[in-house]
Amino acid sequence: MKKTREKGDNRKRYAIAAASAPSGLRQPGKPTMADQSSDAEKAAILAEIERLRLEHGDLQAAIDALLAVGGVDQLQVQRLKKRKLALRDRLQRLEDDLTPDIIA
Repeated sequence: MKKTREKGDNRKRYAIAAASAPSGLRQPGKPTMADQSSDAEKAAILAEIERLRLEHGDLQAAIDALLAVGGVDQLQVQRLKKRKLALRDRLQRLEDDLTPDIIA
C-alpha cells in the first residue's frame, strides 16, 4: 500500500528549511539591513567599510614589504594573507548589507 502526501506537506517542509537556513544567507521576503537602517546606522557602516579598506591596504603593504625583504617566515605571511582575506569577506558582507535587494 502506497502512502500519498497531501499538498500541504511540501509547504511545511520548505518553511522548516527556510527557518533553519544559515543567518548569512538572505531569505526572500526578509528585510535586509538596507531596508531597516537609519541614516546614522548607514553612516556608521560606511565608516566601518572605510576603516576595513584601509586595514586591508595596510596588510597588503606589510605582505609586500615582507616578501621584498626575502628570507621571510612563510607562516607569518600566510597568517597575514588569511587575515586580509577575512577582512575582504567582512567588507563584502557590509557592502552587500548596504545595497538593497532588487527583485528582477
